[in-house]
Amino acid sequence: MTQSDPGALQGRTIIMSGGSRGIGLAIAVAAGRHGANVALLAKTDQPDPRLPGTVHTAVEEIEAAGGKAVAVVGDVRKEEDVARAVATAAEHFGGIDIVVNNASALNTAGTADLTPKRYDLMQQINSRGTFLLTSTALPHLRASDHARILTLSPPINLAPHWLGRFPAYMLSKYGMSLLTLGWAAEFADAGIAANCLWPQTTIATAAVINLLGGEQAAARSRTPEIMADAAVAVLSRPAHVTGRTFIDIDVLAEDGITDLSPYGGGDDPELDFFVDPS
Repeated sequence: MTQSDPGALQGRTIIMSGGSRGIGLAIAVAAGRHGANVALLAKTDQPDPRLPGTVHTAVEEIEAAGGKAVAVVGDVRKEEDVARAVATAAEHFGGIDIVVNNASALNTAGTADLTPKRYDLMQQINSRGTFLLTSTALPHLRASDHARILTLSPPINLAPHWLGRFPAYMLSKYGMSLLTLGWAAEFADAGIAANCLWPQTTIATAAVINLLGGEQAAARSRTPEIMADAAVAVLSRPAHVTGRTFIDIDVLAEDGITDLSPYGGGDDPELDFFVDPS
């Protein structure tokens, strides 16, 4: 039985960190297809030869899908850029209903090999960026009758093999999750739903291809559209659905989608970080 309201995003305004490509872009395009407005805060003003897409081409894709969008070139680590993005979204679309914390830095080095600079980068983009965007948008969320926070971060898996594999990255991602679960509790009486979403498997993005195994790894990864469909489903659920760390396939199963073959990945897709075999 479907748990989500397919029309819930019509006319709603999303502010998202990142979103020029990959999972964030797929979520933004899917939301646009459901009639949402999307404001993107991203640094990619100019094309990068190693990575497809800019914040401007992302806007074009969202609008081609049927949504409305605005680009804000900026850095989620900078308070003035986040404030400008929030103000732009509110002025452009009349408010903000949804915050999607998508921007994230990945470094899988162990403690002995990770420089303090790289450590700081992950904490600043991942957990601090999540805090900064959400807290800055909070007055608009309080004014919305469909206030939602969605953070792309994992369930808190305390198995030693995940705690010890790359502690700095783990800390930054678990920080995103803990903040979001904290907001679910903090803002329960305000009707602001806060949830996390994480893929069961690796997702075929530039990060996987460039950092985690190239085309071979991408072949065992599902497409970003699985996260997009799951994100739209979570954001379309009622406000009492809050304080959850969702895995994409579980969300889809709750909406009656069990055939995952359209999302690729083959018969034996690679499990993502922090996900153990069921």
